[in-house]
Amino acid sequence: MVNPEILIVGLIFICILLTGLGIYLYTEQYRERRTLVKRIQNAGDGPGREEREIVEEMKRHWLGFFTSLGHLVKPKNDREISGSRKEFLMAGYRGENAPVIFWGAKVLLAILTAVVFISIRLLISKPMPPLYLTLLIVLFALASFHLPNLWLQMKIAKRKEIIRAGLPDALDLMVVCVVAGNGLDAAINRVTQEMGLSNKPVSQEFELLNLELRAGKSRQDALRNLALRTDLEDVSSLVTLLIQTEKFGTSIAQALRIHSDSMRTKRFQRAEELAAKLPVKLIFPLILFILPSLFIVILGPAAITIFRTLLPGLRGGS
Repeated sequence: MVNPEILIVGLIFICILLTGLGIYLYTEQYRERRTLVKRIQNAGDGPGREEREIVEEMKRHWLGFFTSLGHLVKPKNDREISGSRKEFLMAGYRGENAPVIFWGAKVLLAILTAVVFISIRLLISKPMPPLYLTLLIVLFALASFHLPNLWLQMKIAKRKEIIRAGLPDALDLMVVCVVAGNGLDAAINRVTQEMGLSNKPVSQEFELLNLELRAGKSRQDALRNLALRTDLEDVSSLVTLLIQTEKFGTSIAQALRIHSDSMRTKRFQRAEELAAKLPVKLIFPLILFILPSLFIVILGPAAITIFRTLLPGLRGGS
């Protein structure tokens, strides 16, 4: 039988996680609304400037606190640090201190989980062996420490899906620009401007590509960095195509048009694949939730009628 204390602590831990997830989703929606508002706000003197300064000061304070905690658990191996920076680039966070702040948040979350667990244990009067209590504290603290990694992977997967969905439209726009007489660099700049509203991650990646080209980096290195940041097969094939086109001097417009058609075919095939998987995924909800409800609605009245009809006869026979 499950220990009631473990069950209570587990339920409280799940409630804390769900509350944090709700706060995060609300914060993301609020941030998106505020982003649009900030675009039309005046950067100079105006109403609300003091409040914004206070918020910025608090933000710097908390970022400094997370950075201090992050340095305590920062990996010593440069390869691990480079891998973490690559993951944050794939998630769309390009701040230099983003990995350190992330590690600091993980440490703080683990400490808060341990403190909450100990506080709940003090409120429960039933004794518990010290070794058992220590193992539970360490278990929940480790789970809280590694939970942000799951959030980061979900963020990376979501951004990859958005880039994959918007890449064919970006290629079509590049084809139009190249056919109209623009160069490849001008086409990339145009994609950055036009895709800003419809697909922000694609616009950000092409903007960074454009900035690297303006800074003097070779086109091949800039394109390879684009493939490294996105970590997508479609982007890697596009980068290989552009490098080979520049190397052999073939038509960029024709190559982009053919590649765009192939990518749209792949997107259509992925949609067909998802549609084919849908009946299989619906089996378990159908068996667990829909069919029992249908049986209750359809057979319930008949069962009640049979019960009411046979019950008097059974009583009379007895």
